[in-house]
Amino acid sequence: MNDLDGAVDESGSRDARPMANARANMTEIVMPNDANPHGSVSGGRVLHLIDICAAVAALRHARRPVVTASFDDVAFLAPVPVGHVLLLDSQVTGVGATSIEVRVAVRGENPITGDQRHTTTAYVTFVALDDAGRPAPVPGLLAHTDEERASLERSRLRRAARLERLAAD
Repeated sequence: MNDLDGAVDESGSRDARPMANARANMTEIVMPNDANPHGSVSGGRVLHLIDICAAVAALRHARRPVVTASFDDVAFLAPVPVGHVLLLDSQVTGVGATSIEVRVAVRGENPITGDQRHTTTAYVTFVALDDAGRPAPVPGLLAHTDEERASLERSRLRRAARLERLAAD
């Protein structure tokens, strides 16, 4: 059994999977129907695309259905005008027993000049589901590089803060 096949061992737990395998990318052109009154993509449309891109990364890691549980720390840094391109990159950054945290970075690209700039960052948490629609265990996450280990540690800190906020509500 290797760490890439997601096999179940005799104890019933699932193997950990590499962070590098839990990614997704999307490209979308900003159309007029995506725009706000200022001529740039609406925040709601960006959130929709972030949710889809993040879900694909979570699905690739869990290899089972997932549902969105929360959006954390969404930052809209710059507008993206109609006719420009949105480039979304998602990466699983952490896991709990049944949850998966995904970071999504969004860049806007001027298709004429090729210039790109970071426009949005978001963290989305998903819960994996079993066949009956109940929370299901997810595989662990293997961090092989220093950057991945740092990302995993930051995810643990965000998860602790998120759980503390939920407990306070």
